[in-house]
Amino acid sequence: MGSVDLVRKVALGLPRTTEHLIRDRVKFRVGRIVYLALSQDETTLGFAFPKEERAALVATEPERFFLPRPSDMRFHWACAHLDQLGDDELRDLIVDSWRMVVPKRVYAEWHQRTP
Repeated sequence: MGSVDLVRKVALGLPRTTEHLIRDRVKFRVGRIVYLALSQDETTLGFAFPKEERAALVATEPERFFLPRPSDMRFHWACAHLDQLGDDELRDLIVDSWRMVVPKRVYAEWHQRTP
């Protein structure tokens, strides 16, 4: 089961990631680009995700994933219930989200060093 501690540990272990408290919500970003955001009650996670694929993600597992609020639909963003994600799946989701916002060479260098 996913946890805020695991989100923090994985995200802060990725190059260029910083943690911020914005409007009482914990967010992780690279530069000015947010790629992860916890809800205020820390039960859901918003994450960078390709717009073209999010409807399929939500349709296949609606009990785990959901669309962002209407005002955020223009962004590459999807959401998940944190307690519905396994640790390995959560790690993969965080890394994939981070990968969307860093330069390709930063990801390649990190990937070479990571077992």
